[in-house]
Amino acid sequence: MEEDMLKVVVGHSVHIDSEEAISEVLAQCVAQLEGRKPQASILLAAIDFDHALILSRIRDRFPEMSVVGGTTYGEISSVLGFQEDSLTMMMFCSKTVTIRAGLGRGLSKDADAAAKQAIASLGLENELDSAKLCITIPDGIADGTEPALRQLQKLLPTGVPIVGGRAGDHFQFEQTYQFFQDEVVQNGLPILVFFGNLKVSHGVASGWQPLSRKARITKCDSPVVHEIDHQPATKFYQDYLGDFPISGEYPLAIFEEDSDRFYLRASNHWDLEAGDILFTDEIPEQAQVQITYATGDHIVAASQESIEQALAGYPGEKPAAVLLFSCAARRWLLGYRTKEEYELGQQFIETTVPVAGFYTYGEIGPLEIGGQVRYHQETLVTVVIGTE
Repeated sequence: MEEDMLKVVVGHSVHIDSEEAISEVLAQCVAQLEGRKPQASILLAAIDFDHALILSRIRDRFPEMSVVGGTTYGEISSVLGFQEDSLTMMMFCSKTVTIRAGLGRGLSKDADAAAKQAIASLGLENELDSAKLCITIPDGIADGTEPALRQLQKLLPTGVPIVGGRAGDHFQFEQTYQFFQDEVVQNGLPILVFFGNLKVSHGVASGWQPLSRKARITKCDSPVVHEIDHQPATKFYQDYLGDFPISGEYPLAIFEEDSDRFYLRASNHWDLEAGDILFTDEIPEQAQVQITYATGDHIVAASQESIEQALAGYPGEKPAAVLLFSCAARRWLLGYRTKEEYELGQQFIETTVPVAGFYTYGEIGPLEIGGQVRYHQETLVTVVIGTE
């Protein structure tokens, strides 16, 4: 029955004027809604827009609709494909799926408290048992993402996937903005939680391939790694790369315990004298690791892998929407080939299925269905949702 469906619509504009852009996006969405009232939405915007004005216009048109989102390093949709300096929005309507937005503030100050505040602000604490999915777009520069994700996982029912991406600022690394209702925030943890009759699947792939042998982190003060296999961390890298300069192009694969699945950590500073390497986020001591590399072809092929993985795992027959969270570093490394990432993946998504996503400062999602939430780098996380 139609009232049992999850109806999803997408609008996308490349207007540089904020008023024109949001007017076009809202007009596109209204035309597709065909009179339905959206419960919630995700707004993804380039850094230079007037975000307060945009949120105000959304509130004027849909005063009861929940809004979360953030700024990006590039936007993706089924309307215009990959774009930069654009505005895209995905809206959700359903009579059987309840969708609520929450916000945690002060992410870098107290990540646990921010996660608890985000969940509490949903206003559905007595109904958390029926939660099926949590999407989050935290501040992309503030510390605290990983502990906040762990706390969210503790607060939500076992097995509820937490997915999303950290907000960006067009590779300036100065300030990112998050959106919650009609408010523009920083250092925030906005979440969108789906309850009830929802089917979910996800895929994770990066394209990075093993370069070194497997080894152990034997001494670290995360995110600084001092020793790998009881030798200076820089020496372990130099054994394979010689005097290659510091680069995120050769991230460290961090393996799940007793698994061949891994997530990536990029380095951004080497201390050759001390032998230390500073990574961009947490690395657990005693973790099994491997240096990795990728070509443009590997990165593009992984887009297909992530999307196919998510579609193959979908527990229904008719997906209602696809969300894509791809790393800013993938876009930076792909350069003019960036559009290929979505174009290749689009071949495997039915043309009637709406798609939205963005280039992030860190991707969020479990490595496997029901698994622990992971914070990724240089990765594409694909999420498929629906009710049928």
